[in-house]
Amino acid sequence: MSKLVIVESPAKARTIKNYLGKGFEVMATIGHIRDLPEKAMGINFNKNYQPLYITIEGKEKIVSQLKKAAEEAEEVFLATDPDREGEAIAWHLSGLLGIEAGSKKRVTFDEITRSGIKKGMDNPRGIDIDLFDAYQARRILDKILGFELSPFLWKKVQGRLSAGRVQSVAVRLIVDREREIEAFKPEEYWHIDAVLCPEGVKKEFSARLRTVEGTKEKDFKIINREECERIVGELDSETFIISDISERPRKRVPEPPFTTSTLQQDASRRLGFTARRTMNVAQELYNGVAVEGHGTVGLITYMRTDSIRISADAHNEAVDYIGRVYGEKYVHKAPRAFKTRRAAVAAQEAHEAIRPTMAEVTPAIAAKTLSAEQAKIYRLIWERFIASRMADEVQNTVTVNISAGKYRLRANGSEVLFDGFAKLYEAATDDKKEKSNKLPPMELTTGLIKKEIKSEQHFTQPPPRYNEASLIRALEENGIGRPSTYASIISKIEKVYVRLEKRVMIPTQLGIITTDLLKQQFSEIVDAAFTAEMESDLDKVEDGNKNWVEVVDEFYRGDEQYRGFKSSLEQAEKSLEGKTFRPPDEISEVVCEKCGSNMVFKTGRYGRFLACPNVDCKNTKSIEMPGACPKCGGKIVQRRSKKGNLFYACEKGKDECGFVSWSEPSAEICPECGCTLFIKKGKKPGLYCVKEGCGYKKDAGI
Repeated sequence: MSKLVIVESPAKARTIKNYLGKGFEVMATIGHIRDLPEKAMGINFNKNYQPLYITIEGKEKIVSQLKKAAEEAEEVFLATDPDREGEAIAWHLSGLLGIEAGSKKRVTFDEITRSGIKKGMDNPRGIDIDLFDAYQARRILDKILGFELSPFLWKKVQGRLSAGRVQSVAVRLIVDREREIEAFKPEEYWHIDAVLCPEGVKKEFSARLRTVEGTKEKDFKIINREECERIVGELDSETFIISDISERPRKRVPEPPFTTSTLQQDASRRLGFTARRTMNVAQELYNGVAVEGHGTVGLITYMRTDSIRISADAHNEAVDYIGRVYGEKYVHKAPRAFKTRRAAVAAQEAHEAIRPTMAEVTPAIAAKTLSAEQAKIYRLIWERFIASRMADEVQNTVTVNISAGKYRLRANGSEVLFDGFAKLYEAATDDKKEKSNKLPPMELTTGLIKKEIKSEQHFTQPPPRYNEASLIRALEENGIGRPSTYASIISKIEKVYVRLEKRVMIPTQLGIITTDLLKQQFSEIVDAAFTAEMESDLDKVEDGNKNWVEVVDEFYRGDEQYRGFKSSLEQAEKSLEGKTFRPPDEISEVVCEKCGSNMVFKTGRYGRFLACPNVDCKNTKSIEMPGACPKCGGKIVQRRSKKGNLFYACEKGKDECGFVSWSEPSAEICPECGCTLFIKKGKKPGLYCVKEGCGYKKDAGI
């Protein structure tokens, strides 16, 4: 008889089977196997919110196969993922297979490698009930909110709308930001720069006007053209004198290894990947992929983690690699004490950060067998981890203060003395970094030759709209949700409440109306602080410091500080009886071919589409995109997959044509074959031709 090991993923099962070998059978649940019923509440409110768990529709055959295999096995191990979701699957499996929750049959793998699997199998434990209870509390809270609030929105706003505890706050952030932008009033200001050259030196440099004698820098502003021209005229007649020169070294440390959130942000900024796409690819790398010279192996550690901790063995392996490849001067031998944005819960701190399982498997080696997107994500993870073990970048910064009569100017320069970690990796950010520049050599006695006085008009800018990366960062900084849930949250809100334009999020009318209604009637539900406090309570459940029933009851029935969701819903139903808040139709320029009316945009289960407003017509169609199908010349339409991802397809469908593309078509035509060019996003955006045999590409700042 063999021992049975049960995991979630078939790919993960195959990798583990290769390592365990004879005497072991490895099977997969293919995700969750039991849950609350889809079309009923499934919660007994009179018995401490007792949940009714049932086998998920379509999973009956898998459950039957697992039961049969468990009966025939000598021993059964539950090896689902090391997080709340994985603990929940293990808990359900223990009940279905008759395994005592306290018996040592639960094993976890932080990495799917020979050593990682051996470590997990050598340290079995019982089901972590606190971890399961944290999952259960979250699941019941979300079920109550979705099952009772969504029908309210159907009646008051529009059918098929969904409400979520975290997604509603995410939409509010986007709506509030849009209103900030609309209310923003730009203010004029001017910069004045003097182009100077030290005597006896050919190299010029710029010094910016910072203040006027008797005024603090923070209070000095040039607010109109007249004032700017007056100052330029006065500066033009002044002698420029160096009043102070200061030099100091500056060290720049690398970023810590990736957490779930920072990986999603970096992949969005660098590669243009959605959070969902990033997590799907990372899951593949964790489950196991073929690597030349290593067989099938998990290339990265577990990718759902808030921790930046790295094991001593992994640190030493990285340090050894850096010393051999880059030289000892690039090694930062003592592990850094990186700061975290907020404390991770104990179970998350038990994990490591996301890192490669083998430092010697470089991106170049891995790319030989990985898919293109797997290779890109692996490169990010590998480089970020290795860089975090490398020496600091060392710069020499120079500040030159200059007097010109009553005016004070300043020039800043920097020079990289030692590149350190920057030789390998630079983190991507939404903020533009100033390029380092080396000032020409100067001393206090050096005379300055004035070459030019330049002025430039500016206007203050409104806060930027959120993109996926900045929204994830805002959710994390506010303690809203968990990084492992961000991908699904963003996918849900982009279907209905938000539209994407050039990768930024703009709330739809439906998103604005729904958010305003929730703010009015359910202020706590869309309040970031309240939602963050709930996340903190779930962490306390996971730590064993709070009862899950208490958390659910405080939300549903309320306490001294909060009236409770049940009371809020009853009050909203009563106060808004007979009232509706329908969003106005957004009229398109597309004319209905059946009746001649201008079609309007509607939102359905799979996102936006066009519909005829004429009640007697009922014509609908997908949103038409620019260009033509490169396969048959037909029209290209926008569609959305069941998972919520946008794609583009020929209007003739699978049977007549079959063309589909994840890339958005542009209005430009290929100069070589005349077909529509498609937009390539990511680190090097541009346009490319998808027609077979063409291969035309064009770089562009899209």
